[in-house]
Amino acid sequence: MRALVDRTHVLDSGLVAIREQFAVPDGFGPDVAAAAEQAARRVPKGHVDRTNWPFVTLDPAYSTDLDQAFTIDKVGNELLLHYAIADVAWFVSDGDALDGEAWRRGSTIYLPDGKAALYPRELAEGAASLLPDGPRPAVVFHVRLSPEGKSRLDGAERAIIRSRAKLAYDSVKAGDLPDGFEEFAHRVMSAADERGVGAVQPPEQAVERRDGSYRLEFRPRSASESNNAALSLATNLAVADAMVAAGTGLFRVMAGPDERALRRLRHTAKAFGISWAEHESLETLTRRLDPNLPGDAALMMAVRRAGGGADYVPFVAGVTPWHAAMAATYAHVTAPLRRLADRYVVQTALALATGVAVPDHVQAALQRLPEAMDRAEVISSRIERAVIDLAEAVMLQGREGEIFDAVVVDDDEDASRVQLRELAVVARVQARSVRPGDEVRVKLVKVDVRARTVQFDRVA
Repeated sequence: MRALVDRTHVLDSGLVAIREQFAVPDGFGPDVAAAAEQAARRVPKGHVDRTNWPFVTLDPAYSTDLDQAFTIDKVGNELLLHYAIADVAWFVSDGDALDGEAWRRGSTIYLPDGKAALYPRELAEGAASLLPDGPRPAVVFHVRLSPEGKSRLDGAERAIIRSRAKLAYDSVKAGDLPDGFEEFAHRVMSAADERGVGAVQPPEQAVERRDGSYRLEFRPRSASESNNAALSLATNLAVADAMVAAGTGLFRVMAGPDERALRRLRHTAKAFGISWAEHESLETLTRRLDPNLPGDAALMMAVRRAGGGADYVPFVAGVTPWHAAMAATYAHVTAPLRRLADRYVVQTALALATGVAVPDHVQAALQRLPEAMDRAEVISSRIERAVIDLAEAVMLQGREGEIFDAVVVDDDEDASRVQLRELAVVARVQARSVRPGDEVRVKLVKVDVRARTVQFDRVA
């Protein structure tokens, strides 16, 4: 973990420039703000009272836009997850000012110096957030999990809940969580293994602000975060299956690596000294990798890139929506405060579970959402890359002429991509006759903070 020394506040001014370059929204207009204040005062109607159920939330410690709360019951040899999702649709009506602005944004944009939220704070961090400071409206999905880890939607309802605790990934203890939490996660992940899902979770290169300073780091996922993600995965799979059965919905799809990409990955594994038997699948291989080992982490990053990106698609009769990384039909339903599409998938699943027709405006939105979400994801990924490029430049500023040890993590016809061993920096270098996994030494030649670029030359 590396703190960025930024005494001249170059990084702060660079973040301002990124916001300007990508037209990141700064707050909300008066009409949207007024609509949020009015919506936050809405009194729930038709919600059943579940305030006596022991819901808790589990998120990063700093998060206040809490989409999910949960509790778990055991029913025979099955586990029953009651997964409360923020009832954003209760506050946001089709065609109102909040709805129009959400369609323009598509998703929350995260930057180290603050986020551009999908919805105003009165909702996203107040009335709609499942904070433990009072009752909140939610859509509760009841997800039944078999001993084999197969999940199915067992019902859904609009309910008033009260979270008992705001738990954090870095401090939660086993006794803080509902009985069955770890068993639920174990079943879900075991089922994923059986489906042939790989464990491709490379450390994430990220810039975060903590205690007044910025940090550029590779952040592996903690055990509590992985277990928590299993709850969302089980719910997303159950909802996706229910939508396919009903012939409607919105899905996430992703193609797997093609034969050419697989051959290249085999060369990469060999370069890292990682054994990969001819009969062994890529998914089995990735489950053996340790993201805390540089070589394994680099291969995991290569696997992640080899599969391409994911897309949103509406239901099409006769076509099975498939997500290769999940080895299943998959949907997004658990983060409506941060993703526009989830609000509509929640409404779709709620209608299906309660036996009513999916509202016409929701059906129409399912067709328009792929374009809106694709636009939002492109902007978010570009901003994320620009922030990391800026942080790398600020970190390396003044170190021109120094030589660093590095590992080649990818290569193409134009240049090789290397990861510095000392710092959480990934850069492109002109280097011939190298393969992924090779150790090289590179010299920092030039840093341009304004352009957010660094230039290295290979010296050994």
